[in-house]
Amino acid sequence: MAALLAEPFGYGFMIKAIAGGAAVGALCGLLSCFVTLKGWSLLGDALSHAVVPGVAIAAIFGLPFVAGAVVAGVFAVGAIGFVERNSLLKNDAVIGVVFTAMFALGLFLISVFPSNLRLTTILFGNLLGVADADLWQVAAVGALAVGIVALKWKDLLLFCFDAGHARSIGLDTRLLHGVLLGLLSLAAVAALQAVGALLVVAMLITPGATALLLTDRFGRMLVIAPALGALAAALGAYASFFLDGSTGGLIVALQTAIFFVAFLFAPRRGVLAGRRRAAAAAEAAP
Repeated sequence: MAALLAEPFGYGFMIKAIAGGAAVGALCGLLSCFVTLKGWSLLGDALSHAVVPGVAIAAIFGLPFVAGAVVAGVFAVGAIGFVERNSLLKNDAVIGVVFTAMFALGLFLISVFPSNLRLTTILFGNLLGVADADLWQVAAVGALAVGIVALKWKDLLLFCFDAGHARSIGLDTRLLHGVLLGLLSLAAVAALQAVGALLVVAMLITPGATALLLTDRFGRMLVIAPALGALAAALGAYASFFLDGSTGGLIVALQTAIFFVAFLFAPRRGVLAGRRRAAAAAEAAP
C-alpha cells in the first residue's frame, strides 16, 4: 500500500504538478480574501476570461504570457468603466458583455493564428504538463503578491472594506484598485495552466469564502485561505494520478467540498452552529 501511495512521486511530471498546483492554489487563495471582502466575485470571473486574448497575442508573438495578461486585464477594466459611465447599463451587465467579448476574441485568435498554445489548455488547463518555465512564472508572481500583501495588506483591507473611508484618510484608492486588479490578472494567468479559464474563478473565490466561514479576523483569513487553496490543489493533482480524471476539475471539486464542510460545521458561522444557537435561544425564551 505504501509503495502504491508513493508511486506518483516517482514521476517528475507529477512532482511538478503537485508543487505547481500547491503554489497556484496558495496564490489564488491569498488574493481570494480580498476578492471575497470586496465583493468582486463577478469581476474575478471577468478577469479570468478577459486575459485570454492577451495570453493568445503574447503566444503568437513569443512574448511572456504575464505581459499579455496584464495588458488585457487593464484594458478590460478600462472598457468596463467606460461603458458603465456612458450608458444606463448596470455593472453586472457591462461586465458580462465585456468579458464574454474578450473571451470570444481570445478563442478566435487561438483558432486562427498557429502557436504553441492549445485551446483545450486555455479552457481546461494542463497541470500535468506544467513546464519548469511555468513554475518559475508562478514563483515570481507569488513572490510579488506576497511581498505587496505583506507591505500593504492593511491599506488593501481598508480599501476593500470601505473605499470611501480609505480615500478620506489620504490613501490612493486608484493605485490600490490598480494593484489589486493587476495581481488578480497575474494570478488568473498562473491558474490557467492549472484549471483553465472555465474554472479559474473558483480558485479566486472559494478559498476566501471558506476562510470567511471559519474566522472573522482578516489576518487569519490571509493564512487559512492560501493553506486551503494549496491543500486542495496538491491533493487534487495527487488524486488525479489514480483516478485518471481532469486535474482541474478535481481540484475545484475538492475546494467546493471543503467549502461545504465549513458551511455546515464551522464553529461560529456554520449551519449547525446557527441551529444550535437558535435552539438554545428558544429554550431560554419564557
